[in-house]
Amino acid sequence: MFDTLIIGGGAAGMSCALIIGSALNKPFAEGKKAGLIAHQKTSHLQKALFNNVLGLTPGTLGDDILESGKNQLSTLYPELIQIENEKVCEIKDHDTFFEVITNKQTYTAKAIVVATGYSKPFTIKGLEEYLTPHQMAKPEKDRVQLKNTLHLVKPNLYVAGTLAGWRSQFSIAIGSGAQVATDILTLWNNGEHTKVHDKKQI
Repeated sequence: MFDTLIIGGGAAGMSCALIIGSALNKPFAEGKKAGLIAHQKTSHLQKALFNNVLGLTPGTLGDDILESGKNQLSTLYPELIQIENEKVCEIKDHDTFFEVITNKQTYTAKAIVVATGYSKPFTIKGLEEYLTPHQMAKPEKDRVQLKNTLHLVKPNLYVAGTLAGWRSQFSIAIGSGAQVATDILTLWNNGEHTKVHDKKQI
Protein backbone atom coordinates (compact mmCIF):
# COMPACT_ATOMS: atom_id res chain seq x y z
CA MET A 1 0.00 0.00 0.00
CA PHE A 2 1.45 3.35 -1.07
CA ASP A 3 0.70 6.40 1.02
CA THR A 4 0.96 8.43 -2.19
CA LEU A 5 1.24 7.21 -5.76
CA ILE A 6 1.93 9.72 -8.54
CA ILE A 7 0.73 8.86 -12.03
CA GLY A 8 2.66 10.48 -14.87
CA GLY A 9 6.38 11.14 -15.35
CA GLY A 10 6.18 14.49 -17.13
CA ALA A 11 6.88 17.95 -15.73
CA ALA A 12 4.14 18.02 -13.08
CA GLY A 13 4.47 14.41 -11.97
CA MET A 14 8.26 14.50 -11.77
CA SER A 15 8.23 17.81 -9.89
CA CYS A 16 5.74 16.39 -7.40
CA ALA A 17 7.85 13.24 -6.96
CA LEU A 18 11.08 15.15 -6.35
CA ILE A 19 9.60 17.23 -3.56
CA ILE A 20 7.86 14.30 -1.89
CA GLY A 21 11.05 12.27 -2.26
CA SER A 22 13.05 15.02 -0.59
CA ALA A 23 10.76 14.83 2.46
CA LEU A 24 10.79 11.08 3.04
CA ASN A 25 13.62 11.40 5.58
CA LYS A 26 11.69 13.93 7.68
CA PRO A 27 10.19 12.84 11.02
CA PHE A 28 6.63 13.53 9.84
CA ALA A 29 7.16 11.18 6.86
CA GLU A 30 8.57 8.28 8.83
CA GLY A 31 7.19 5.02 7.49
CA LYS A 32 5.57 6.69 4.48
CA LYS A 33 5.75 4.92 1.13
CA ALA A 34 5.60 6.97 -2.08
CA GLY A 35 5.95 6.07 -5.72
CA LEU A 36 5.85 7.37 -9.27
CA ILE A 37 4.48 5.53 -12.28
CA ALA A 38 6.87 7.22 -14.68
CA HIS A 39 5.12 6.73 -17.99
CA GLN A 40 6.53 9.36 -20.38
CA LYS A 41 5.66 8.21 -23.90
CA THR A 42 2.89 10.80 -24.34
CA SER A 43 4.60 13.69 -22.55
CA HIS A 44 4.65 16.98 -24.45
CA LEU A 45 8.21 17.43 -23.17
CA GLN A 46 9.42 15.05 -25.88
CA LYS A 47 9.03 17.85 -28.44
CA ALA A 48 9.97 20.77 -26.22
CA LEU A 49 12.87 23.23 -26.56
CA PHE A 50 13.38 25.67 -23.68
CA ASN A 51 14.82 29.16 -24.02
CA ASN A 52 12.58 31.07 -21.58
CA VAL A 53 12.62 29.05 -18.34
CA LEU A 54 14.39 30.44 -15.29
CA GLY A 55 17.25 28.17 -14.24
CA LEU A 56 17.44 26.16 -17.47
CA THR A 57 20.26 26.74 -19.93
CA PRO A 58 18.77 28.12 -23.18
CA GLY A 59 18.48 25.33 -25.71
CA THR A 60 17.64 22.65 -23.14
CA LEU A 61 15.58 19.85 -24.69
CA GLY A 62 12.49 18.43 -23.08
CA ASP A 63 13.42 14.80 -23.70
CA ASP A 64 16.72 15.43 -21.88
CA ILE A 65 14.76 16.75 -18.91
CA LEU A 66 12.62 13.60 -18.88
CA GLU A 67 15.71 11.43 -18.60
CA SER A 68 17.66 13.64 -16.20
CA GLY A 69 14.59 13.99 -13.97
CA LYS A 70 14.38 10.23 -13.48
CA ASN A 71 18.11 10.08 -12.79
CA GLN A 72 17.88 12.96 -10.30
CA LEU A 73 15.04 11.23 -8.48
CA SER A 74 16.76 7.84 -8.29
CA THR A 75 20.12 9.35 -7.26
CA LEU A 76 18.94 11.80 -4.60
CA TYR A 77 15.76 10.17 -3.35
CA PRO A 78 15.90 6.43 -4.04
CA GLU A 79 13.33 5.81 -1.28
CA LEU A 80 10.65 7.04 -3.67
CA ILE A 81 9.85 4.04 -5.84
CA GLN A 82 9.94 4.58 -9.61
CA ILE A 83 7.76 2.26 -11.67
CA GLU A 84 8.74 2.31 -15.34
CA ASN A 85 7.37 0.76 -18.53
CA GLU A 86 3.83 0.60 -17.17
CA LYS A 87 0.78 2.57 -18.25
CA VAL A 88 -2.22 3.16 -16.00
CA CYS A 89 -5.40 1.76 -17.51
CA GLU A 90 -7.92 2.15 -14.68
CA ILE A 91 -8.37 3.66 -11.23
CA LYS A 92 -10.89 2.16 -8.82
CA ASP A 93 -12.04 4.24 -5.87
CA HIS A 94 -12.66 2.13 -2.77
CA ASP A 95 -13.39 5.14 -0.49
CA THR A 96 -10.50 4.48 1.90
CA PHE A 97 -7.95 3.63 -0.80
CA PHE A 98 -7.47 3.57 -4.57
CA GLU A 99 -6.70 0.61 -6.77
CA VAL A 100 -4.43 1.59 -9.65
CA ILE A 101 -4.43 -0.92 -12.48
CA THR A 102 -1.68 -0.78 -15.10
CA ASN A 103 -1.10 -2.84 -18.22
CA LYS A 104 1.09 -5.13 -16.09
CA GLN A 105 -0.13 -5.19 -12.49
CA THR A 106 -2.21 -3.56 -9.74
CA TYR A 107 -1.18 -1.19 -6.95
CA THR A 108 -3.04 0.24 -3.98
CA ALA A 109 -2.63 3.73 -2.56
CA LYS A 110 -4.18 5.87 0.14
CA ALA A 111 -3.77 8.95 -2.07
CA ILE A 112 -3.03 9.44 -5.76
CA VAL A 113 -1.86 12.31 -7.93
CA VAL A 114 -2.92 12.20 -11.58
CA ALA A 115 -0.50 14.19 -13.76
CA THR A 116 -0.85 12.64 -17.20
CA GLY A 117 -1.54 15.66 -19.39
CA TYR A 118 -4.65 17.14 -20.97
CA SER A 119 -4.84 15.46 -24.36
CA LYS A 120 -7.79 13.48 -25.65
CA PRO A 121 -8.68 10.72 -25.65
CA PHE A 122 -8.25 10.46 -21.88
CA THR A 123 -7.68 6.75 -21.51
CA ILE A 124 -7.70 6.09 -17.75
CA LYS A 125 -10.98 4.44 -16.80
CA GLY A 126 -12.68 5.36 -13.55
CA LEU A 127 -12.26 9.14 -13.71
CA GLU A 128 -14.91 9.90 -16.34
CA GLU A 129 -17.22 11.70 -13.91
CA TYR A 130 -14.54 14.32 -13.24
CA LEU A 131 -13.68 15.09 -16.88
CA THR A 132 -14.62 18.51 -18.24
CA PRO A 133 -13.42 20.73 -21.12
CA HIS A 134 -10.14 22.48 -20.35
CA GLN A 135 -10.64 25.99 -18.97
CA MET A 136 -7.40 27.51 -20.33
CA ALA A 137 -6.91 25.90 -23.73
CA LYS A 138 -8.26 26.95 -27.12
CA PRO A 139 -11.60 25.20 -27.72
CA GLU A 140 -10.42 23.87 -31.08
CA LYS A 141 -7.61 21.99 -29.28
CA ASP A 142 -10.29 19.88 -27.56
CA ARG A 143 -8.30 19.46 -24.34
CA VAL A 144 -9.66 18.13 -21.06
CA GLN A 145 -9.10 18.54 -17.34
CA LEU A 146 -10.33 16.98 -14.13
CA LYS A 147 -12.73 19.08 -12.07
CA ASN A 148 -10.86 20.24 -8.99
CA THR A 149 -10.53 22.89 -6.34
CA LEU A 150 -6.91 23.91 -5.81
CA HIS A 151 -5.73 20.60 -7.28
CA LEU A 152 -8.04 18.48 -5.13
CA VAL A 153 -10.61 16.45 -7.07
CA LYS A 154 -11.93 14.73 -3.95
CA PRO A 155 -10.30 13.74 -0.67
CA ASN A 156 -6.98 12.02 -1.43
CA LEU A 157 -7.39 12.35 -5.21
CA TYR A 158 -5.19 15.12 -6.58
CA VAL A 159 -4.56 16.37 -10.11
CA ALA A 160 -1.52 18.34 -11.29
CA GLY A 161 -0.27 20.15 -14.38
CA THR A 162 -2.34 20.75 -17.49
CA LEU A 163 -4.87 18.12 -16.39
CA ALA A 164 -5.62 20.39 -13.42
CA GLY A 165 -6.71 23.14 -15.81
CA TRP A 166 -3.45 25.09 -16.06
CA ARG A 167 -1.91 26.39 -19.28
CA SER A 168 0.63 24.26 -21.09
CA GLN A 169 3.76 26.05 -19.89
CA PHE A 170 6.67 24.12 -18.38
CA SER A 171 7.21 26.41 -15.40
CA ILE A 172 3.48 26.35 -14.61
CA ALA A 173 3.37 22.55 -14.75
CA ILE A 174 6.32 22.06 -12.42
CA GLY A 175 4.87 24.64 -10.04
CA SER A 176 1.55 22.79 -10.04
CA GLY A 177 3.27 19.52 -9.21
CA ALA A 178 5.26 21.20 -6.45
CA GLN A 179 2.08 22.69 -4.96
CA VAL A 180 0.41 19.28 -4.83
CA ALA A 181 3.50 17.79 -3.21
CA THR A 182 3.47 20.40 -0.44
CA ASP A 183 -0.27 19.85 0.05
CA ILE A 184 0.42 16.15 0.62
CA LEU A 185 3.34 16.89 2.95
CA THR A 186 1.10 19.26 4.90
CA LEU A 187 -1.45 16.46 5.23
CA TRP A 188 1.26 14.10 6.47
CA ASN A 189 2.42 16.76 8.93
CA ASN A 190 -0.95 16.96 10.70
CA GLY A 191 -2.09 20.06 8.80
CA GLU A 192 0.98 22.17 9.54
CA HIS A 193 1.89 24.02 6.35
CA THR A 194 4.97 22.22 5.07
CA LYS A 195 7.60 22.75 2.40
CA VAL A 196 11.12 21.43 1.93
CA HIS A 197 14.08 23.73 1.26
CA ASP A 198 17.74 22.83 0.92
CA LYS A 199 20.17 25.47 2.13
CA LYS A 200 23.85 25.86 1.37
CA GLN A 201 26.22 25.45 4.27
CA ILE A 202 27.93 28.62 5.41
